[in-house]
Amino acid sequence: MASEKLALLSVSDKSGLADFAKTLVEKHGYKLLSTGGTAKLLRESGLEVTDVSEHTGFPEMMEGRIKTLHPMIHGGLLCRRDSEDHLAQATEHGIGLIDLVVVNLYPFEQTIANRDCTLEDAIENIDIGGPSMLRSAAKNHAAVTVVCDPVDYDRVLTAMDEGGDTLSELRKELAIKVYYRTSEYDGTIATYLEEKQSLDGALGMPSQIRVALPLGQKLRYGENPHQKAALYGRFHECFEQLQGKELSYNNIIDITAATYLIGEFEKPTVGILKHTNPCGVASELNLVTAWEQAFETDKQAPFGGIIVMNQTLDADLAEIISKIFCEVIIAPQFTEAAMAVFAKKKNLRLMIAKDYLRADELQEVKSVIGGVLMQDRDRYPVRPGDFKVVTKRQPTEQEWSAMMFGWKVVKHVKSNAIVYATADRTLGIGAGQMSRVDSSRIAVWKAGEAGLPLDGSIVASDAFFPFPDGLIAAAEAGATAAIQPGGSVKDEDVIAAADERDMAMVFTGKRHFRH
Repeated sequence: MASEKLALLSVSDKSGLADFAKTLVEKHGYKLLSTGGTAKLLRESGLEVTDVSEHTGFPEMMEGRIKTLHPMIHGGLLCRRDSEDHLAQATEHGIGLIDLVVVNLYPFEQTIANRDCTLEDAIENIDIGGPSMLRSAAKNHAAVTVVCDPVDYDRVLTAMDEGGDTLSELRKELAIKVYYRTSEYDGTIATYLEEKQSLDGALGMPSQIRVALPLGQKLRYGENPHQKAALYGRFHECFEQLQGKELSYNNIIDITAATYLIGEFEKPTVGILKHTNPCGVASELNLVTAWEQAFETDKQAPFGGIIVMNQTLDADLAEIISKIFCEVIIAPQFTEAAMAVFAKKKNLRLMIAKDYLRADELQEVKSVIGGVLMQDRDRYPVRPGDFKVVTKRQPTEQEWSAMMFGWKVVKHVKSNAIVYATADRTLGIGAGQMSRVDSSRIAVWKAGEAGLPLDGSIVASDAFFPFPDGLIAAAEAGATAAIQPGGSVKDEDVIAAADERDMAMVFTGKRHFRH
């Protein structure tokens, strides 16, 4: 038995397994051990397979919960080939050495993603034997090849063909991959059980966070050329790049901000962003008109910026946009004619956003000294019924529409944030200033530079006006209504200033700081 080359195969994802197993048997002389559905598939493919229960001499028990947890399995995996004592014990107990393990785990993540999944369903899909075999094999990777991902089948076969140190080096890499995978798997289970069984920590947040994300893309550099950077996770499952240069660190951050912004709107909408800040947003009956109005807000800032829209981009709009330089364009789809227009700009990155709604499921994590901060994403819905009119004059219907539009945009602008808007477009945006009055002045100046009058506009502020001066400045610029969270000790003074100028003002009770 000790001279046999044994491979143990037990997988939930059976893609590519039959061809891989045939090569192991026919070219490399392996004898196959397997379980359940995997053994059935291999036999149907014409391969000879020994059931694990036959190999161990012990039957599967408790609905399959006990089958591979046996010394005949783990002894065969953990036995050190360079230890005479280990080898003698294996011979004494008739333990065959297992040189290759192919295991991928019960689909716990897919199971809990199903809305109809019950706690019992989830628990039954917690794999015990699989992680145990993977960990044993990975621990002894000096002698055992362990595969937890079908994408590695060809690499293993190639390394076997090449011989020498090639397989040894690959084993090291595959062992590391196993421990990352089992760590991610256990973390997902713990997080799910904590949430499902109402054992959340303080403020409804998990008691621990575990980050186990696959390398998605190596980046040329980070925010600046002297900073190393890489992308981890499944960003590329949410977006498809159709053309253009490789995405940069800053592109990825901007794409995320643009996706959050466009997710606020249902009408045909175009947003233009620079350094994650909206510099022009408009909703209209069609994207061409929306583009024209968004671009009109600020014709300088979009240079080298990001353009996002929530409907298919056609050739008419492509011809217009192609006249300016931008880094990235994001849309749900591009027509073939539009693609032909953009093909002339080889470096322009075109991105399909596969599903804007998925962004609503995300939490935000930021690195800080000694740890990380995590928070729910700011996705509080815009519900006018929750807002309070605090002035003597009620907003007109047009002012209400404009305030709803401005309120959606301002929450995506860096604090201190001020947005002047009408019912379907931005007129002036002031971002990221230390003083709210300065943000307002910048927004007014921007509108003036664009030749857009602010008479009859609304002003939206991401946080309260701490003093009347900010509101007075908005009124002097032409705004007739204001929307802000309220909550300042000077609220009564601010309200009085609005009443004196016949402005309508709404308190939302929710602020939208964005640092």
